[in-house]
Amino acid sequence: MRRFLPDTFTMLLVLTVLTASFFPVQGTSAHYFGIATNVAIGLLFFLHGARLSRDVVIAGMLHWRLHLVILLTTFGIFPLLVLAMGQIVPNSILPVSLYTGMLFLSVLPSTVQSSIAFTSIAGGNVPAAICSASASNIFGMFLTPLLVGVLFSVGGQGGGFSWDVLWQIMLQLLAPFIAGQLLQPWIGDWIRSKKKILMPVDRGSILMVVYSAFSEAVVEGLWHTFSVLDIVTVIIANTVLLAMVICITMFGSRALGFEKSDEITITFCGSKKSLASGVPMANVIFAGQSIGAIVLPLMLFHQIQLMTCAVLAQKYADAAKRREAAKAQAGTKTGEATNAA
Repeated sequence: MRRFLPDTFTMLLVLTVLTASFFPVQGTSAHYFGIATNVAIGLLFFLHGARLSRDVVIAGMLHWRLHLVILLTTFGIFPLLVLAMGQIVPNSILPVSLYTGMLFLSVLPSTVQSSIAFTSIAGGNVPAAICSASASNIFGMFLTPLLVGVLFSVGGQGGGFSWDVLWQIMLQLLAPFIAGQLLQPWIGDWIRSKKKILMPVDRGSILMVVYSAFSEAVVEGLWHTFSVLDIVTVIIANTVLLAMVICITMFGSRALGFEKSDEITITFCGSKKSLASGVPMANVIFAGQSIGAIVLPLMLFHQIQLMTCAVLAQKYADAAKRREAAKAQAGTKTGEATNAA
């Protein structure tokens, strides 16, 4: 049952949304809270850059076929599926603002921590997962705002690519990341050794953005705009989307001839969407707009992917144990037959 229960961070997210719903930050307080949030986001991406080892990047880059499949899934198949969903599901079932959130979700990079963790549990190619998930987030800083402009035009949401947005992404997210990478040889080991101490920076910055976003949305009447049925519809849409992507990555990697360890890596890295990158990006890309509704599908998808992948990773691990047990048993029988002869 524990696999189906929400993790601590998810419960904190729910608590943050509830706090914003009853006690939203407004006026001058919201302005200064926004400045503090931007500083926290910059620190978050600085730490991401400082943690990423150069050796891991170089080693992982050699497996280019695997990375190409994951990137095509993350930034290609995901958006195409959501666009198709928009053609099939009418606006009367899935409100436009929530479908906008689905479109935004579809062009986000993969997660880093959970992709690596689930790949490790399932017995996949961990070095490749580290490199691929990290590369996805780096490319996402450029591809996400570009694809938002393209998809929102194709999906009828209006808007287009903005160099202004790309510059803000580079200034707020990429610049701290590069600074962290430059300092990585001197501070990387220390930062990686202090993971538990620095974790509040990771999660705290996301909670700050969520609180700010939902405060603004609540002030503008978010919970009067959507019904329980709307939320349930998004949950169903997210579940169907995740199931399709998992099937595509799992069976597609087998059809392309990848080994089992690589199949596991492709499945877990290719089916995830990053809340840690998505919320700060939404804050920049949709600056001046109410982003509460836009990040709501992402927050729901975050929990669905964690619960689903936890079960899937355990099934992969159990299957690996059965294979090892069968090999050991076969080896024992062969040895006994040899001795008897």
